[in-house]
Amino acid sequence: MKVEKNNVIALTYSLRIPDTDGETDVVEVVTEEDPMYFIQGISGLPEGFENQIEGLFAGDIFEFTVAPEEGYGEFDEEAIVELPKAVFQMEDVNQEELLQIGNIIPMTNEDGERMHGQVIEIKDDVVVMNFNHPLAGKEMHFKGQIISIRPATAEEISHGHVHGAGGVHHH
Repeated sequence: MKVEKNNVIALTYSLRIPDTDGETDVVEVVTEEDPMYFIQGISGLPEGFENQIEGLFAGDIFEFTVAPEEGYGEFDEEAIVELPKAVFQMEDVNQEELLQIGNIIPMTNEDGERMHGQVIEIKDDVVVMNFNHPLAGKEMHFKGQIISIRPATAEEISHGHVHGAGGVHHH
């Protein structure tokens, strides 16, 4: 079998991204003890990643770079927003602890879509949040190996995620 739409893929990888000096830093490692499982074609992974592994077989080793436009998009200056501190006043939440530089805070926009923002600056009465994906604007270097491939079940395809080993367990 090979990597193609509606097959469940298990793979390992390391992800490197360039830092400010242009050196590449490893930011994520998935090992054989705990591989990543997903359904090709509906993985939620960047299109550039799926395209690169399409057609590979179990045991194949891959190494490729995904450009920002095929990954998480370019860095968007408009995704940096100032929000009034009052937005972060909630019961049972210590605002001092919540509003620390670097904290990632799950939020909901006007349309009810969930998004994650990172606190990048705190001013007197506003908080500056960055809603870009942490990998936006980054070139991603993947290196890894396809561990196993099997057809997804009809139920997995309709749910959009893997069940059983490495997947979501419904109770």
